[in-house]
Amino acid sequence: MMKISAPNRTSPVILYLVPEDWAFMSHRLQMARAAKAAGYEVHVVTNVNAHGSAIESEGFRLHPVKWRRGSLNPFALIDIIRQVRKLYQVIAPDLTNQVTLQFAILGSLAAAGLPIVRLNLITGLGFLFASPSLSARLLRPLVKRLIRYFFNQKGTAVLVQNIHDGHALRFMGVAAKQIFRIQGSGVDTSVLRALPEPDGPITVAFAGRLLDQKGIRTVIKAHELLDQRGSPVRFVIAGAPDHANPSSIPEAEIETWRRRPRMEILGHVADIREVWKIAHIAVLPSRGGEGVPQSLIEAAACGRSLIASDVPGCREIARPGLNAILLPTDDHAALAEAIDRLARDPDLRRQFGIAGPRLVEAEFSSERIGREVLAVYDRLLNRTRECY
Repeated sequence: MMKISAPNRTSPVILYLVPEDWAFMSHRLQMARAAKAAGYEVHVVTNVNAHGSAIESEGFRLHPVKWRRGSLNPFALIDIIRQVRKLYQVIAPDLTNQVTLQFAILGSLAAAGLPIVRLNLITGLGFLFASPSLSARLLRPLVKRLIRYFFNQKGTAVLVQNIHDGHALRFMGVAAKQIFRIQGSGVDTSVLRALPEPDGPITVAFAGRLLDQKGIRTVIKAHELLDQRGSPVRFVIAGAPDHANPSSIPEAEIETWRRRPRMEILGHVADIREVWKIAHIAVLPSRGGEGVPQSLIEAAACGRSLIASDVPGCREIARPGLNAILLPTDDHAALAEAIDRLARDPDLRRQFGIAGPRLVEAEFSSERIGREVLAVYDRLLNRTRECY
């Protein structure tokens, strides 16, 4: 393969480095569309499973790769760096948008010595910084040193989704001038619109990856408590395990949930509107590490009341008294009480259901997020011409 000669281009080239194709389609599609509409040539480097055709149908140039996300095997990590570096050399992007903390670091290693602008999009500090596990605590010092080294380099910036993550990176030694903040990934508000409340029993839905870190076990405990009280509230779980994540729920445990009364396990749902057509309340009792949860933005856009943990990321979209109830982490009794309160108060649900879509339209629409992201891209490219 021949390296592309940047001076012969008529359009700037942006490359999205995203761990999985489903993550690109669910979280990065809107900003990539905005970049393409603004005249960027868009390339996507990702592990392709089921969404390759959908990515290419958008007019993006897809570069399928094979890797095991989440692996700490040094040979696997070296292979990822090798694959990415080869593509960076061949495509020669003007700017790479490296998504997630792990791939921001791996992509930075792959780009060493190459004149490529790097925007590291941190979608929450995740399991590594939120978990009290021994493995997470052992890895944190090394990762902090890598963050301090790579994220302070010229031609590099960091994009965070909430104020807490920006403060955390500054505490780790990243210069304030390197950090930008944009809330979330944006949703298409022409598609995700307020839905009427469904008929039938009050239904609570959890939508997201089935991870302990997302608080799914707290949801199950709240269901058990409400069931013991004889509550008629129904629960729906929409999502699948993520075996690359250390806090993924085992399949055998999920099977036991299927046998619970008034609980339905849907698995992955292609169109999230199908979940919010049948549910009244969205819950996400996260244990931390969030950017801004896309599932809560989508639920709010559809006019659903939110119940979430009072942690960074969740509180960006779940505003207490406006469209949500916020709770302490790992408190299944408080979650059960909040569910019972909303189940018994249609006026409060109606109030939250009106406020949610307005909030999303004002602050989380793909149109607004796209404009803000493009402003960062343009600013970084101008900076880089000065640096190089």
